[in-house]
Amino acid sequence: MTIQLGTRQQWLEARLDLLEEEKALTRQSDALAMKRQQLPRVRIDKEYRFDTEAGNVSLKDLFGGRSQLLVYHFMFGPDYTAGCPSCSSIADGFNGFFVHLENHDVAFTAISRAPLAKLLAFRQRMDWSFPWASSSGSDFNSDFSVWFTPEQQRQGGIEYNYRREPPAPEQSASEPLAGRTVQEWQLRGTEGPVAQIAAMTETDVATYTRDRPGVSAFELADGAVYHSYSSYARGLDGLWGMYQWLDRAPKGRNEQGVWWRHHDRYGKE
Repeated sequence: MTIQLGTRQQWLEARLDLLEEEKALTRQSDALAMKRQQLPRVRIDKEYRFDTEAGNVSLKDLFGGRSQLLVYHFMFGPDYTAGCPSCSSIADGFNGFFVHLENHDVAFTAISRAPLAKLLAFRQRMDWSFPWASSSGSDFNSDFSVWFTPEQQRQGGIEYNYRREPPAPEQSASEPLAGRTVQEWQLRGTEGPVAQIAAMTETDVATYTRDRPGVSAFELADGAVYHSYSSYARGLDGLWGMYQWLDRAPKGRNEQGVWWRHHDRYGKE
């Protein structure tokens, strides 16, 4: 991007023009938030169970006495040796503010398919403290469209982010799937960023992409749990704190490939 030079007055005039667009975007964001709250609720009658530090609990138990529950669907499958680095970057953010949610009638937890012991060991490595539950043995991840079977991958049966994906191409030595079934994650100037990210979890692309990221919201009313909202893929951009800061930096996101790591891996590769 070419740097444009100008006087302070020219900068101020351009900034005021941009401010009007920013205000319009803020108003639109407020309106969208209201529409999210107005979505129909869907009663959850299936009995989901989760392994937590407090023992094996139900979805209702995850509310912890609050009326609302936010779940981050953290990509950490049973075969991963570490959590997804992208999800980990998002977790670096919510680890700092989940306590504020909990003091505003909103329970929060991350949920992953990996066994609880593996989740807690990685949480300790990352120096996090947010609640983390294992859905191992449960249909929860599948029912909320963040886990898919090998058969669904091969046969084009994956419906993620409210769209059906084509069958995954056969893996080859020269191009290991290249992440082409996860178009939202393709970055400018790269062919296969998902393969790079998968390597950080010590899995292949097929194994890595059977789990997906997302956020879901639930409400507890009159003793029943209701699903109110879910979002996936680029719908999580607003929750990925580092990008909100980069979007305000002089060079923006300025990406030419996968540059982020688990926060304890910078400077070690």
